[in-house]
Amino acid sequence: MYGVRGLRLKISIITTTFNAAGTLRDCLGSVKGQTYADVEHIVVDAASTDGTLAILDENEGHLAKVLSEPDNGIYDGMNKGLRLATGDVVGILNADDFYFGPDVLGKVAGVFEEHRVDSCYGDLVYVEGQRGTGCEVRGSREKTPLPLERGKECRVVRYWKAGEFDYRKFWWGWMPPHPTFFVRRSVYERYGYFNLEMGTAADYELMLRFLVKRRITAAYLPEILIQMRSGGASNVTLAARLRANRMDRKAWEVNGLKPYPWTMLLKPIRKIPQWFFKGQG
Repeated sequence: MYGVRGLRLKISIITTTFNAAGTLRDCLGSVKGQTYADVEHIVVDAASTDGTLAILDENEGHLAKVLSEPDNGIYDGMNKGLRLATGDVVGILNADDFYFGPDVLGKVAGVFEEHRVDSCYGDLVYVEGQRGTGCEVRGSREKTPLPLERGKECRVVRYWKAGEFDYRKFWWGWMPPHPTFFVRRSVYERYGYFNLEMGTAADYELMLRFLVKRRITAAYLPEILIQMRSGGASNVTLAARLRANRMDRKAWEVNGLKPYPWTMLLKPIRKIPQWFFKGQG
């Protein structure tokens, strides 16, 4: 178990929102409930027209910075957040997502302290239903306690166990779960932000650029870090999946990298076991 021993790392968390009133309170509450003290939570809103801004006003005391203005999509919002961030380490928490427990950021900070790496990542679960006192892992009766509202639960429908880092695994369709990917801010400043021309593959391109092309160091934290509501823009339809596949290939090209002929085929195939994985260890 990674601990926190007199750390001086400041962690910036960036959340982008657009009409996210239905899920935003869970996201904000999971950051507010972290036991790690030095956290800067930045919210970049794309001029929401629902109750999002009212919720942000309610949480004003816990948010370091809030920016609300039209943007060019979620990755444009993330780039705006990166420019506002002042932390040593930056993580991104989507408005639909929430941390698995109150000690996630403390464990992440412990990894950066112990391993002196440029980045770290962990496991992710996709959930359905409401947030609650525990999140039931499919196939298990055990629940992980969470500091959440009583009387509600969410069900894990997919478990993304990331595995140990080796940049060569990218050629075999592997990638870390981007919502669990924490990176030193100096890496973004050195190697750039999200490429807005990549569409839904912008996170994949960024990880290829950092981890494969630039060979930044990374450590795997073998625990669930993020609970993510099921769905996603790149996986909604077959046509969307095919478009995402084309952009994934382009992500290699723009970095001067050459995938194997089967790399793009293996990338979605690797996801199949995530629907059947039962355990947490």
